[in-house]
Amino acid sequence: MNDSVPGAPSPAAPVPVVRRPKWAKIRPWVQTAFLGVWLAPVGRWLHAIPGCTFHCYSCPLSSFACPVGIAANYAAVFPVFLEIPFALLGVLLVVGGLVGSLACGWACPFGFLQDLLAKITRPRLRLPNWLSHGRYVVLAGLVIALPMYLGWKGTPYDEQSVSICRLCPAGALEAGLPYSVQSLFSGHGWLMGWQKVAIVAIFLGAALLTIRPWCKVFCPLGGFLALFNRWSLFHLRYKASQCRECPLCRTRCWSGVKVDTKINTAECIRCLECATCGAIEPHFALPQSAAEETRPPGPTSPTGQTGQTGWAAPRRPQPRQGSRKNAQLFP
Repeated sequence: MNDSVPGAPSPAAPVPVVRRPKWAKIRPWVQTAFLGVWLAPVGRWLHAIPGCTFHCYSCPLSSFACPVGIAANYAAVFPVFLEIPFALLGVLLVVGGLVGSLACGWACPFGFLQDLLAKITRPRLRLPNWLSHGRYVVLAGLVIALPMYLGWKGTPYDEQSVSICRLCPAGALEAGLPYSVQSLFSGHGWLMGWQKVAIVAIFLGAALLTIRPWCKVFCPLGGFLALFNRWSLFHLRYKASQCRECPLCRTRCWSGVKVDTKINTAECIRCLECATCGAIEPHFALPQSAAEETRPPGPTSPTGQTGQTGWAAPRRPQPRQGSRKNAQLFP
């Protein structure tokens, strides 16, 4: 028997709860497996091949070349020899076009180190998203412009007093620290200067206070790969019909990205922490041709508009009444 009032809107159908893989449990194992690639004990015969993650070339166990170091070296010699690193550009364009910044969240050893440091203190300090533009300042200034200018002045990259390699915390931790400890035990004294020690101390302190400070503010490689997030084959897709308007995706994102309103942004490292409720799903397909789910118009449409697709930004989620915790998430 139908007891509904004529003319009244039909009750909203319950949104099905879809169980998704627990990416948070899978990602550390994938990151650990990639350590076997970047720290493979194969000698230095792969050092001529550029990698796609942030890892120091001078590390005793490094297998591939650092893409940032290669770019800076080529920038220094470009005014004289006009050489272009085609191999480096090919690797970065292929990786960026395929997965974007997924390499940062799942394959980067330096990012994995910061994730491990964050588990020690469970940092709660969240940096504002506008600081992520610092990555492009480092890329344009320290990686390209400064080496190119000093190289044009006749100073080789190895002799430049200010460079990305001399200020890099990965070089200090992965190369300077091991060689200094080895030298100390061999009776030759400590090798690293106070500048490198200060860089290591500042980096470790920042990594204990907030999650991935280098990736968030300074990493030029992550900034470059993030430019492909909107067009890479691997991308995140928002399904409006699966959204239950809970704040789960926002609270799980350490980068502070509001993935339910703006997805595949340059701040996202694609850790997939937000893909837990079913509204946000990872896909590997052409973004333009990927079929999107459209929710029928009506009072229960999460987008609040007729015929809006999952790629469009939904209306702003509202906290539940009487929930102080949720009210703090949406000031």
